[in-house]
Amino acid sequence: MTVQKERLGFQVNMDRCIGCNACTISCKSFYQLEPSLNRRFISEVDEMLTGTVKRCYISTACNHCEEPSCAKACPTGAYTKLENGIVKHNSERCIGCKMCAIACPYSVPQFSKTKKKVDKCSMCSDLLERGEDTICVSSCPMEAISIIDLNVINESEVVSELKGFIDPSLTGSSTRFKLPLSTNVVWREN
Repeated sequence: MTVQKERLGFQVNMDRCIGCNACTISCKSFYQLEPSLNRRFISEVDEMLTGTVKRCYISTACNHCEEPSCAKACPTGAYTKLENGIVKHNSERCIGCKMCAIACPYSVPQFSKTKKKVDKCSMCSDLLERGEDTICVSSCPMEAISIIDLNVINESEVVSELKGFIDPSLTGSSTRFKLPLSTNVVWREN
């Protein structure tokens, strides 16, 4: 019997995310990012997703794609896809050409004007290797963000695509969303 390697991804529980930006601010502080850079982004989701006036937010970061367009576009090989699915950026190899930022359909890699290099989320791979939570997971007061193994989650309880967002099949996004309870009926019938 072959043991499958874990394939890590983010899961965002939309019933729990309140749009407080604790994940964004904690990540920015921990990694000492300059003011213009973020590794996580908070978005308000359109009411049409739920069919109600319920306000919903999502926290997103790098999607750690199955087929990362950032890595394909990088002329210096500054991106590495780890065995667990995490897509890491090596700033030592980055020449700041921004080809990865142009190629990413989710606009995740961001150019640092100070360092003249690109920056992006690494899913706190160093912390995960030590058995610790990522900064966004540990800082979320509502426990809306979690790290999941795509090999063992129940895909019927989550979605990878949200109306109004980029099609995740373009790159094989590993991010999953747990829809608000009031949404499950509306979403699945369309």
